[in-house]
Amino acid sequence: MSETKLETPVNPDRRSFLKRASAGSAVAVASSFAFGGLLKAASATTVHSQTSNKSGLSEGDREILIAAEIAEALAVTTYTNIINTAPFFGNLASDDQGYLMAARNEEMSHYLLEQSATGQASPFSTFYYPPNMFADAQTTLNVLVTLEDAFIAAYLVGVRRFSTPDLRVTAARIMGIESDHRTLARVVAPGVAASDGGPIEIVTGFAGVAESVDAHNNNGYARTLCWDHISQAVKALTPFADVNAASAAGFDISKAYDFKQFTPLLPNPLGEFISFKGC
Repeated sequence: MSETKLETPVNPDRRSFLKRASAGSAVAVASSFAFGGLLKAASATTVHSQTSNKSGLSEGDREILIAAEIAEALAVTTYTNIINTAPFFGNLASDDQGYLMAARNEEMSHYLLEQSATGQASPFSTFYYPPNMFADAQTTLNVLVTLEDAFIAAYLVGVRRFSTPDLRVTAARIMGIESDHRTLARVVAPGVAASDGGPIEIVTGFAGVAESVDAHNNNGYARTLCWDHISQAVKALTPFADVNAASAAGFDISKAYDFKQFTPLLPNPLGEFISFKGC
C-alpha cells in the first residue's frame, strides 16, 4: 500500500486549509489508523460478510462502499449547513442557491444507494470542520472544493478497484456528479456578495494551490490525487470524522455537526440511478 502524507489545515481563508505535514501529528496519524481499523471492522462482521456473499460484494468492494458512505454523509452535512447556517448563502443569486440545494439532494441519493448495497449505515455520523467553516464564505468554498477534490479521487479509486463492471460504472457515474459539484462551488464563488467578502475570484482546493475560478471547470481531466487505494481517501478525510484527528489538525472541535438523513428529490428523472447497469 502506498504511503501518503497527512493533510492538515493551515490558514484556510487564504490558502488551502490543508498542507503537507512533515513528520505529521502522531495523534492524527494514530487516529487515521483507528479510523481505517473501524472501517475494516465494519466491513468484516459475520452478518455483513453473509450479506456481501449474497450481494456479490467482495471485501474490497465493501470497504470502498463504506468509505464512500462516510464521504457522502460528510457531503450531505456540509451542504446542509451551508444552506441552513452560512450567512453568505442567503445573499447568493437564486440559481446559485438552487445549485447547492440540488447538490445536497444528489449527495443524499448517493449515500442511500451505497447504504442499500452494504446493508449498513455509515459508521461515522458526526463531523468537524476547520475554524470559520460556514461563517466565512472563502473558508467554506475552499473546504467545499477540497472535499469535492477528495470525493472525485475516492470514486476514481472505485473505478480502479471495484470487482465488477457494474460497480465500476456506478463509481464513474457518481464521480461525474462530484466533478459537477466541484465546478458549481467555483461557479458560486464570484456570486458571493461584497458584504460576505465577495466576489471571490480565487479558491484553493486539495492541491493547496490558489486557483482562479475562471474557467469554472478548470480540469481537462479529473484529478486522481495519485490515490490508488481507498485507505488514502480514509486518511485524508479522518480529521473530519474523528475528534482526536480533528483536534490535531487544528479543526474547531467545539462544534460538532450531525449527519441527518432525509428523502432526496433529484432534479430530473433522466438523471436518476435506474440500475447498476445504468439503464
